[in-house]
Amino acid sequence: MARVIAVANQKGGSGKTTTTRSLGSALAELDRRVLMVDLDPQASLSEGCQLALHTLEKTTYHVLLGTARIQEILFEVEPNLAIAPSNIHLAAAELQLVNANRREDKLRNALKPVRDHYHYILVDCPPSFGLLTVNALSAADSVLIPMACDYYTMLGVRLLLDTVREIRDEVNPALVVEGILPTRYDSRTLHSKETLSQTREALGPTYHVFDTVIKESVRFKESPITGQSILTYAPTSEGSRAYRALAKEIDTNAQARLSA
Repeated sequence: MARVIAVANQKGGSGKTTTTRSLGSALAELDRRVLMVDLDPQASLSEGCQLALHTLEKTTYHVLLGTARIQEILFEVEPNLAIAPSNIHLAAAELQLVNANRREDKLRNALKPVRDHYHYILVDCPPSFGLLTVNALSAADSVLIPMACDYYTMLGVRLLLDTVREIRDEVNPALVVEGILPTRYDSRTLHSKETLSQTREALGPTYHVFDTVIKESVRFKESPITGQSILTYAPTSEGSRAYRALAKEIDTNAQARLSA
C-alpha cells in the first residue's frame, strides 16, 4: 500500500511544488511507482508537467466533490510517475465542501482505490491552512515540510507543526512528520547559514531535519518551462543529486518501517 506524504508549508515560495516534482521523479528512478496529487488551485505542479490546464475536463476538484474518480483524471508524466492534476476551479472546492459531511476526509476516501497501485503518493498542498490542506493531512501517513532558509519561513514552520499536532489529535492520529527539508539555501549568505543552524538547534531534537539541503539554483526555475523535473533537465546538477539523496533516505526509512 502506498505511503501518502503531504508536502506542506503555509508559506509560499518554500519549495513545495519543486519538492513534489523532484522527489517524485527521484523515487520513480528508484523503480517506485509514484502518484503526484496537485491540491493547489495555482496548479503549478500540473502546469510544470506541461498539461493544458484550461482543457482539463476533470481534475482534483471533481474528485473532492465526488463527481469523478481519481483513476479518471490521471496522466502519465514519465515512467513510474503519474499526476492527478488541478486547475483554478479547485479554488471553489473549499466553499462547496464547507457544509459537507466529513469534509476533511474527501481526499482520504478518494485515494483508497489507488493506494495499492503505488509505492508513494505525494500531495502538493496549497500555501494555506484551509480545507484543502486539512484534507491532505487527513489522508497522509506523514508530512514533509520544505523550509526556505529564511527567518520568517522558519517561524512559519513552528505554526505548521502546531497544526500537525491538532490534526493528529482531532482527525488523523497516525500522522507523523516525515521531516523538515531545508530549501533555497544560499551558502554565500550568513542569514541562510544562521537560519539553518537555528532550525537544527531548535527543532532537531524533536523533529527530523534532513541532512540533505536544497541549494538555491536557477535550474529549478528553468526545468518546469520544459515540462521536465530537474533530474532530467539537469541530471548531474547539485539539485538533482540532492533530491536523489532525499529519495533514498525516505525510501530507506519507509522500508525500515515496513520490516519493523
